[in-house]
Amino acid sequence: MSHPVLYRKRFIPDEIVELKDDLILSVSNDLILTSWDVLKPRRDISRGVSAYFIKKGIKISKVFDNAGQMVYWYCDIIETDYNADTNAYTFSDLLIDVLVYPDGQVEVVDMDEFADAMEQGILSMGLIAKAMRITNDLLQTIYDGKFSDYTQPIEEVLASRK
Repeated sequence: MSHPVLYRKRFIPDEIVELKDDLILSVSNDLILTSWDVLKPRRDISRGVSAYFIKKGIKISKVFDNAGQMVYWYCDIIETDYNADTNAYTFSDLLIDVLVYPDGQVEVVDMDEFADAMEQGILSMGLIAKAMRITNDLLQTIYDGKFSDYTQPIEEVLASRK
């Protein structure tokens, strides 16, 4: 079977982008691993490795700077749609993000965008509730010291590439 086509859907701004430059490392029913370079040049980050946990609604990325140093774990809350006819995944960014820094600090970001999307009716009540529940579950996993359940597949693929 050929690799699927991956798309990222954003609500703010409203866009769908094919992730054509992402290198798909592995695909299973519930997990897709990719490596990627930033779409637009940035000073703070340059590349990363991501794990899409489809059933959990989370994309975890280990993000690196230009010197190859880890900047943070970036956790996107996502909704996944799969089209079997085209073998395509569309990952909708539900706006709330969680950053986990190397020192263990946790930061929840983009809550303002999430609130804007709620006020403007961009997200359905179902998606709003889903995003909040997924964020809560992710934060509880982090606080319980079990974040490695999400980072392990990325660490394994990085170790195998050395």
